[in-house]
Amino acid sequence: MQITDWTDFGLFAAVARSGSLAGAARETGLSQATLSRRMTALEQRTGRRLFAHGSAGYTPTAEGRALLERAKKMEAAARDIAHWSAAQSGPPRVRISAGTWTSERLARTLTDYWSTNAAWTPEFVSCNRDMDIERREVDIGVRNRRPTHPWLAGRRTGTVEHAAFALSDDITGWIGPSDDTSTLPSEAWTITHHGPDIVAVSNEPTIRLALARSGIGRVVLPTFAAACVPELTQVSPVIEALTAEEWLVCHQDTRHDPAIRAALDALAMGLHAPA
Repeated sequence: MQITDWTDFGLFAAVARSGSLAGAARETGLSQATLSRRMTALEQRTGRRLFAHGSAGYTPTAEGRALLERAKKMEAAARDIAHWSAAQSGPPRVRISAGTWTSERLARTLTDYWSTNAAWTPEFVSCNRDMDIERREVDIGVRNRRPTHPWLAGRRTGTVEHAAFALSDDITGWIGPSDDTSTLPSEAWTITHHGPDIVAVSNEPTIRLALARSGIGRVVLPTFAAACVPELTQVSPVIEALTAEEWLVCHQDTRHDPAIRAALDALAMGLHAPA
């Protein structure tokens, strides 16, 4: 039997526990006539006699007792789900994926474009690969190109520029990615143009920034990220090969969801603001 209505099993448990329709009616708020019809229909669907009807009321049969044990587990699971749902009450979470520096910027400036009484709760997923929006790994992605798949919707928010930064112009070594890094365009550019000059590596962008701040070498950064590190000096022109569009991307089916729509509007505001 395909189970399509869990409610009847909850009603069955109420009747089986009380042993009467009257007792179950007090517990569930349904009329005795409604409960009688639902129990008859349940017996027909299961193909089993669940109650022995008589002067003793609705006494569960052996089959009924076996179902009651299973229904108790269902009720326990329902209570657990209710507790979980209550713990997650409030505005729905919107999962946002972006690269390290964009995630840091959005988190650092969160109160400029979001407040605790907003219709959505931000959940940042920092990841340097494109997480799958189609499979709902995330709800919104900040991407460096216009979406091409027909099931994705996009909103352009600006342009991101990169340059090399260091403590001073006389620092000539470079800081690059380690071998296990999922290569970003800026990392690939560093390897291609300054591979022999790399003096330190890390798979973590924030560690590469820390190395640059310690005077170890030059590091390629988005200009908006470097603007927040006043001790660093821009030691190269803007690297045109790394200039890219910035897009907010979501699924076509969810872009009109109130929480996601509010998040898109807020994030666009946050990304348009000066770094």
